[in-house]
Amino acid sequence: MAKESGLGWTTCSVDDAAGTPRDIRNDITNLQFATPRAVQDVTGIDKSAMERLLLLADFSITLNCVFNDAANRMHDVFKTVPSTSVARTTTLAVSGQTLANEVLYTDYPLSRSDSGELTAAVPGVLADGTVPTWT
Repeated sequence: MAKESGLGWTTCSVDDAAGTPRDIRNDITNLQFATPRAVQDVTGIDKSAMERLLLLADFSITLNCVFNDAANRMHDVFKTVPSTSVARTTTLAVSGQTLANEVLYTDYPLSRSDSGELTAAVPGVLADGTVPTWT
């Protein structure tokens, strides 16, 4: 594989409250996601450097969106976040690489800037204990 840019995402879909995947790529201006692992310090007093074990895997995401209340767009997908606790399949794909996870979105914070933009930065975390795996 060659080095590539982050242009041309083929998938950024999130299930709506009914469980239907919705393509919201056009409403996402940027995103951040991570697949960290917890670690346990197991350094004995006989060591002069840290010794650790890998523990549980995790996933977190923040989708930065432009407000769009058209049918099946970002507002339709996230408007029930404050009132439901439904895990939503979130699928990201770029350059033939796919990462899909069950995610609990924890907030739907809208922000209106002083210049008039209406945006949201929607955070989510891993829901089901499945290790995040690229395919």
